[in-house]
Amino acid sequence: MDWYPLYNSLRIAAIASFFVFFLGVAAAYYIAKLPRLLKGTLDVILTLPLVLPPTVVGYLLLRLLGPRRVVGAWFLEHFDLRLVMTWWSAVFAVIVVVFPLMYRTVRASFESFDETLAYAGQTLGLSNTYIFWRIRMPYCRQGLIAGTVLAFARALGEYGATSMIAGYTPGKTATISTTVYQLWRTDNDALALKWVLVNIAISAVIMLVVNMLEKKDLLTEARRSGKARA
Repeated sequence: MDWYPLYNSLRIAAIASFFVFFLGVAAAYYIAKLPRLLKGTLDVILTLPLVLPPTVVGYLLLRLLGPRRVVGAWFLEHFDLRLVMTWWSAVFAVIVVVFPLMYRTVRASFESFDETLAYAGQTLGLSNTYIFWRIRMPYCRQGLIAGTVLAFARALGEYGATSMIAGYTPGKTATISTTVYQLWRTDNDALALKWVLVNIAISAVIMLVVNMLEKKDLLTEARRSGKARA
């Protein structure tokens, strides 16, 4: 059994989740401060990939990054670099597809933040950078962790956009999801089922970690509440 699809899927999901974390946090933080109309407009634009079929997202990326398109042709001409049909091409697709999950989760967490804590920090002379990293981020850590884990899980199972922009080449661009499809298409159900079970096992572990973190946060909050009452 060739384990490259598992390695490639984990690699793509990890890299995409890394970028999505910072992009999602930055977008959620700054957009939350914008006027209502502008915030609503940006919300629609940024969360659109969440409701679009993944194949549509993949098609739009091909129109943008293909070797005969503006961006793809420029990179090919100046750097001799193809932006499609490589393993890291899938990273672009995954970032676009999972970004809305991270953005929406983090934005909801930031909106629940008690701004009086930030105002109190400002009165004490703390910088906005300090308040953001040492007060706001720890306070919203549950939403941040949940968003990151969900984004990683979604990235691991992405198929539609990934198959269109990266294709399927054994040992080069194959992922778990594209491998399952190719094995099913060639009537290799036994091996396809093995990969399905691998994906289910990984997803189950991820959801178990999310539940454990949520329970840990609930226990921590309960202990803090008990100390405060005492």
